[in-house]
Amino acid sequence: MTNPYLQLLRPHQYIKNLILFLPAFFSLKLVEEAVWKNTLLGVIAFSFVASAVYIMNDYVDREEDSQHPVKKNRPLASGKVPASHALLIMMALLAMGIPAFYMIDIHAFYLVSVYVFVNVLYSFWLKQIPIIDINIIALGFIIRIATGAFLADPDILLTSWIVLMIFLGALFIGLAKRREDVILASEGQQTRKAIKGYNLEFINAAMVIMASVMIVAYISYTQDAKIQEKFQSEQLYLTVFFVLLGVLRYLQLTFVEKRSGNPSQLFLRDPFLILTVSGWAMTFAWLIYFS
Repeated sequence: MTNPYLQLLRPHQYIKNLILFLPAFFSLKLVEEAVWKNTLLGVIAFSFVASAVYIMNDYVDREEDSQHPVKKNRPLASGKVPASHALLIMMALLAMGIPAFYMIDIHAFYLVSVYVFVNVLYSFWLKQIPIIDINIIALGFIIRIATGAFLADPDILLTSWIVLMIFLGALFIGLAKRREDVILASEGQQTRKAIKGYNLEFINAAMVIMASVMIVAYISYTQDAKIQEKFQSEQLYLTVFFVLLGVLRYLQLTFVEKRSGNPSQLFLRDPFLILTVSGWAMTFAWLIYFS
């Protein structure tokens, strides 16, 4: 059985922070030792900060979560971890994570501070507003990738393509997560208040729209002349195959298997998604680093 204090940190969510490596990857700087070290330190520090944010969110929601069929097992909602202990751990994590960014890069420090501020607003207010709630979650991914850019090289300019696709992908996954809450609410289970602003018809349509736009955007990205010139490759279109497989598999997990409530667990445990993401990463890396 998982230690409740470790469960409180949600370490399985740290996979999200690997996004910080993407700017170094796409800027062809991933092979530089200094960039690798800075980004790795950033991933560790961001994981501390993210855990603190999760604890704050769980603390605010502990009473509501205790009525949820799944979230009632969370350490604070179940009472396995006292609230006072959780708050002390949260402060310790912030005290380790935020100053680390100050020492690595001041711009990254500012971004992570914004991330914490936005999540305070989210935990106490914005999560109750339909549509705004999933956009705030998607904003968190944009902050991650922007932080990764500063860690790799302050002069890196994120392309509109990568920002657009990360945002669309985060919205797509966020909608899938909300879909499970809508299904639970329809069965009479207690869920978050923002779910009143959603229904299956809306979420299904929104997911299809996001998936379609994301795929078109990615295909356009691989065919962009400036991108092909930057990477000295006209074969980037080969990676579209993996993107299509990944999107279709996630739609299958959501609509057919109905288990999209925990995206991080899916990316860690679903063999199909693991192979798809790995195939995309290896193919893209081969095309831009070795071909």
